[in-house]
Amino acid sequence: MSKKILGSIIVILIIAVGFYYQSQLSDDDGVKKVGFIYVGPVTDFGWTYEHDQGRKAVVEAFGDAVETTYVESVSEGPDAERAITQMARDHDLIFTTSFGYMNPTIKVAEKFKKVKFEHATGYQRADNVATYAARFYEGRHLIGLIAGGMTQSNTIGYIASFPIPEVIRGINAAYLAATSVNPTVEFKIVWVYTWFDPGKEADAAKALIDQGADIIMQHTDSAAAMTIAEEQGIYAFGQASDMIQFGPNAQLTAIIDDWAPYYVERTQALIDKTWESKDTWGGMPTGMVKLADISDDVPKVVVNLVNEAQEGILTGELHPFTGPINKQDGTVWLADGEVASEGDLLGMDFYVEGIDGVIPN
Repeated sequence: MSKKILGSIIVILIIAVGFYYQSQLSDDDGVKKVGFIYVGPVTDFGWTYEHDQGRKAVVEAFGDAVETTYVESVSEGPDAERAITQMARDHDLIFTTSFGYMNPTIKVAEKFKKVKFEHATGYQRADNVATYAARFYEGRHLIGLIAGGMTQSNTIGYIASFPIPEVIRGINAAYLAATSVNPTVEFKIVWVYTWFDPGKEADAAKALIDQGADIIMQHTDSAAAMTIAEEQGIYAFGQASDMIQFGPNAQLTAIIDDWAPYYVERTQALIDKTWESKDTWGGMPTGMVKLADISDDVPKVVVNLVNEAQEGILTGELHPFTGPINKQDGTVWLADGEVASEGDLLGMDFYVEGIDGVIPN
C-alpha cells in the first residue's frame, strides 16, 4: 500500500471518528432542545398561559443545559402539522398542547423517529409519542358544588368549546355536583367551537346572562367571560388559570392546571435517557389540578362542603362519577356505589340525566 493511499485512509478515519464523537457529544452532553406548540397565545391567561408557565419552569430547572422554544396560536389541522414538522427538524422533545394536534403529532412522529413527542389530552401513542392530560373533572366537581350553593336564579351558564369527551365530562361533573346541593339547578350550554376567541366567548357569556344565568362556567381559554361577568355583576369561575385580575368581584374560584412538574420530570427523563412512551392522567392528588383561593362571597357552609369534597378526592375516598347515575335518556349508567371506569370517562359522549339539549356532532 502506498504512503499516499495510507495517508488518505488515515484522514478518512480521523474524519469518521470526529463525526462519531461529535454525534455522541450532541446526544449525550449537548444542549437539549425542547419545543412547545400552543393553540392560543401565551397571553390568553388561561390554557396556553399555564402551559407556558410550565415551559418557564423547565428553563428555571435546567438553565443552560436545555433550550426551549415555542410557537403560539397554531391552528389545529394542516397548520399544526407544518409547525410540528418544522420544530422536529432540530428538537429533541416536543410537547403538542391541544387535543386537535393528535393526528398531526402521530403523523410527524412517524417521520422523525429519534424525536420524542408528548401530546396533551389525546389517546394515540407510539414508541416516540407519549400522552398526558389532567383530570379536570375533579375541579369541575368542586366548582359545581359552589355554583349549586351560590346561584339565586338556579340557572348556570356553561361556555363549551368542542364536543369531545374531555369537555362533555366536565359539563357532566359540574352538573352532578351542582344538583347534589341544589336539585332545581338548570344548565344552559352554549357551544362556541373554538378554544380561544375572546369575541365569541364574550358573546356566549352575554347570551347566557340573557337566559337568566347568574353564574358562568367555561371550557374555553380566554378571560373574556370573566370580564363580562365582572361588568354584569354576576359570578364566574376561572378556567385553567387564576383569572382573578379580570374579575376581582366576579371570580368565585378557578381551576388551575399546573403543568410545570410534569414538564420538568419529562425533560429530566430525556436528559437521563429514561424517557419512554406512556400515558399520564394526573389530577388533584398529583398536583396537576388545583383550586385557586375561594372568594369571601362564598358562604362558609359551601366552603366547608368544597373542602370536604376536595379532601375526599385527594385521599381517593370520593370519585365525582359514583352511582347512581343515569344517562340523559333515563337508562342506568352507574348503579348505586358503582364508580365509572377509565374507559367510560375517556370516551364519554353523552349527557347525564337532567341536562337539557343535544350534544352537537
